[in-house]
Order: sequence, then C-alpha cells, then structure tokens
Amino acid sequence: MEIGQVCIKTKGREAGRKVIVLSTPKNGRVLIDGKQVKRRECNMLHLFPTNEKIKIAKEAPHEAVIKALKN
Repeated sequence: MEIGQVCIKTKGREAGRKVIVLSTPKNGRVLIDGKQVKRRECNMLHLFPTNEKIKIAKEAPHEAVIKALKN
C-alpha cells in the first residue's frame, strides 16, 4: 500500500466505505481517512485496495481528503 491509495474497508462498522491511505505501513497498520470514516490507524488486512490512486500529501488534513474523494 502506498500513500494516496484508495481502498474500501471490509471489516467493522465502516465496512463498504471508501478511504484513502495517508501513511506507509508500519507493523501491518496504516493511517486512513475518508468522507464517512474517522481518521485512524487500520489493519491492512481490513482494507481492499482499488485501482485508484490519488495524489495527496502524507497525513494531509481531513478537508483535503474530502476534496480529493469528491474529484
């Protein structure tokens, strides 16, 4: 997984929602954020990567993530 990778959560109460990866993997976890998902660390096994990739800064603010997902 890379920064800017668009994924879909597969586990938990936010399953089925789109998120963007905001940090590189460490200990099997990545920082994610999305329109209907709070910013948090998430297990990589709980994400389904899509073919989409968005150019975004590492650990970008929530407003930048929402704007990137709209486009």
